[in-house]
Amino acid sequence: MAGLRSETPSPESITLHGASRVLEVGFADGSVFRLPFELLRVYSPSAEVQGHGPGQEVLQTGKRTVDIVELEPIGNYAVKPVFSDGHDSGIYSWDYLYHLGSQQAQLWQDYERRLQEAGADRDAPMPAKAGHSCGH
Repeated sequence: MAGLRSETPSPESITLHGASRVLEVGFADGSVFRLPFELLRVYSPSAEVQGHGPGQEVLQTGKRTVDIVELEPIGNYAVKPVFSDGHDSGIYSWDYLYHLGSQQAQLWQDYERRLQEAGADRDAPMPAKAGHSCGH
């Protein structure tokens, strides 16, 4: 079982490279993706980052030097990274990791465009959290 979708290749390896801040994931189709921790954090699948629907996404800033301090397996279908900024609610299925890897260039472009549209600095600290009502 690769993840949630049967067409995603099975994962064969996962390596955390702390010094270079990269999560390397290899799949059965021969793909090997080097996912920067910043990309993983900026595109966390959590409700805290993605919101609860289209247009509710929270633009992440100040994540260039974020580390992954722990990587917890979630069954046979996902991993849950614990980031050095305390974020630990994103569950990354193998499908989602494959998506992040295969679409990495486009995702970086989208992130840079969203920063520019918001007039935000990539390295600016995140503003203090306002009350988030869903309990997550």
